Amino acid sequence: MSFSTAIRHSLWIAHKDLLEFSRNRILLVMLFVFPLFMMAMFGYIFPSGNSIKDMPVAIVNLDVDDGSPGNESLLFIKDFEAINDRGGYFKIRHAGTEKEAMDEITRGDRSGAVIIGRNFTSKIASGQQGEVTVMYDQSKPQISSQMMALLDSVIARMGTVKAVSTVNSTTGLDMNTSAAIVTPYLIQNKGTVSGDPSYFQFLAPGMMMMVVMFSVMLGLPRAISHEKEAGTFDGILAAPTSRFSIIMGKTMAQSVRGIVQGSVVLILAIILFGVVIHGSILLVFALLLLGIFSFIGIGIAITAGAKDEETAQTFMMILQFPMMFLSGIFFPVEQMPVFLQYASKVLPLTYAAQAMRKVVVLGAGVDDILLEIGVMTIFGIVMLAVAIPLFKRAMTR
Repeated sequence: MSFSTAIRHSLWIAHKDLLEFSRNRILLVMLFVFPLFMMAMFGYIFPSGNSIKDMPVAIVNLDVDDGSPGNESLLFIKDFEAINDRGGYFKIRHAGTEKEAMDEITRGDRSGAVIIGRNFTSKIASGQQGEVTVMYDQSKPQISSQMMALLDSVIARMGTVKAVSTVNSTTGLDMNTSAAIVTPYLIQNKGTVSGDPSYFQFLAPGMMMMVVMFSVMLGLPRAISHEKEAGTFDGILAAPTSRFSIIMGKTMAQSVRGIVQGSVVLILAIILFGVVIHGSILLVFALLLLGIFSFIGIGIAITAGAKDEETAQTFMMILQFPMMFLSGIFFPVEQMPVFLQYASKVLPLTYAAQAMRKVVVLGAGVDDILLEIGVMTIFGIVMLAVAIPLFKRAMTR
């Protein structure tokens, strides 16, 4: 065969493939929509400027004597709230004890807490520094670092103003001289669990759930659509096996695959990156199974509705990319624009990653992740209720 003939035949084959592609309207639309969607998403997902706004923070006043809070602690809270009213940095809620504030952070209700130490008033009155502890959420390192820096700055500024005011009222020193005086507030930073977690401690739990999602959702088109195209699926249908058994068999195979891959990520994270599991290891694997349950229905429904493996995988990717970037695996949801935060609340991977991160990083128990468990369970049930009839109908086509 001459070179020109080979080129001509190659062009015919390329024309044939492009013609087939152009006749698939779904793939043709996605050819233009997908890049536009990705550019828009990446353009909005990265935070710009100061992303600390209306951050939920608890204030705990331990400076109590005979049932009444000390005057200095009340003045501290008043000044703190006044500064916050002007800046709108935090949503402040008062908690009774340090344990109550810690539980709220573990559940995800608060991003941090300001704890006024015991004997705060008496220490300041005697010329000592009053202790103020900033408690932060170690499962969100980016948010925590910004929040700690802002809280430390606000409290230090309050202390400087108080020192200047005190010196001026007693000695009449000018501002430049009195500004050098030590601040009356001693600021300490404290996490809800011991140690100083790395960024990978934050990343690993979400990565586990993301790998499970990819394994389940991308494995189903291969397990179902590819078999239909290859003709082996007809042999399964001809066997004395119920449709339900076929669905269950396919689901179980993908579940095992997802568990294995999630376990590999967990083991590598522990061995290579020193990730510490502060919660129950049994709860970690239970969440992996629940994550598989919540994703499997989506995979079955899309695979059943798609006419071939390529279309099914395209739809899977269209769904997976938003979930991967909008679910808080790589970037905290709180740093995203408000409309993307609302979008993240309808994605099952958001709740799967949140639950896993609370267990691994904060040592949360079942009571602390009831919301996430409930959302994933309901989502899985609804999607399976939709997917199973679609799958049965697709097998008869």
